[in-house]
Amino acid sequence: MAKIVILLGSPTPKSRLHAVLDRVSGRIAESGHELSVVNVRDLPAEDLLHARFDSEAIVAAGKQVAEADAVIVASPVYKASFPGILKAFLDLLPQKGLEDKIVLPIVVGGTIAHLLSIDFAMKPILSVMGARNILTGVFVLDTQVVWKDNGQADIAEEAAARLDAAVHLLVQEADWQTSKKSAGQ
Repeated sequence: MAKIVILLGSPTPKSRLHAVLDRVSGRIAESGHELSVVNVRDLPAEDLLHARFDSEAIVAAGKQVAEADAVIVASPVYKASFPGILKAFLDLLPQKGLEDKIVLPIVVGGTIAHLLSIDFAMKPILSVMGARNILTGVFVLDTQVVWKDNGQADIAEEAAARLDAAVHLLVQEADWQTSKKSAGQ
């Protein structure tokens, strides 16, 4: 069983990205893999701002990433990039903190013009951190996620299908990688 961690880069307590991740988490749970979430919003702001590498909370969050076989980096897009709070956390991970990890970027943005934020803002950082297996990211327009009065969200069928396909590929890659590790290769 692979360990998958979600790095949730949203600074808000409940957003469309949370609805997207509810779906993603459900698909991962169905696959039987272990899932954890590092919500960077919940990390001590002072530790992030002052780059306290030795902070207990930062070390614990970094350990979750280190022990993961796959990492989902999930973020909203603001001004053509991901929020600084996510970047601050990524800066506190080891230089090669994503080496040998399967990485899936998932981004929610307000306009199709933000689509390229995955390729031009996020992927270069993930690559510098050692990620070599960066799966094709999933961009979801915020209009494709609608909160209903009952607190549930509807995700447009097309976006949901792309999310499901990306998670399916992530799970397949994680299965292959863990079987390779257990075989000693």
